[in-house]
Amino acid sequence: MKKFLSPIVLLIAIAMGLTSCDDSKSYAELLADENQAVNKFLVEFKVVDGIPADSVFEVGEDAPFYRIDENSDVYMQVLSVGTDEKPEKNDRVYFRFTRYNMFYYVVGGDNTLLGTGNWDSMNTEATFFLFDNTSVSQSTQYGTGIQLPMKFLGYNAIVNLVIKSQAGPTDEMSYVVPYLYNVTYNKSQI
Repeated sequence: MKKFLSPIVLLIAIAMGLTSCDDSKSYAELLADENQAVNKFLVEFKVVDGIPADSVFEVGEDAPFYRIDENSDVYMQVLSVGTDEKPEKNDRVYFRFTRYNMFYYVVGGDNTLLGTGNWDSMNTEATFFLFDNTSVSQSTQYGTGIQLPMKFLGYNAIVNLVIKSQAGPTDEMSYVVPYLYNVTYNKSQI
């Protein structure tokens, strides 16, 4: 009997040792890291806690970042308000973007960090969402945060967006990585 228990006790000890050496972070810790990265970025800018009552935004590189959702997952800096024409529900909104992982982005740094996206490539397939329609994957694959500026701005608007993982691309939510986006919205592919 002792010979039989020894291997079992050894296996249990090894299993406990392996699980106790796991250095992975909990989801709560990942969310805390994400909030810290976003706060570290936003502290360098003026932040306005909501949309202006008259919907008139300050515009430009010195404009504040506006919190544009109730969960504080999306912040927008308006670089251009675009045209007076705004999309209606289910309209195709084409967009071009570059995004930067906020864990590596440094405000005021040399910004040699390469962003990803389709901003400077005319060879990529058109990227669009159906405005205010979250029932189709074409509209949700980039997350809900990318659509929010179009509730307030017109076509041809250009914005910088801080998007936390919960409002980001659906297939990346579990990574808990915040991104800084530079986005332009258009009515057509051109």
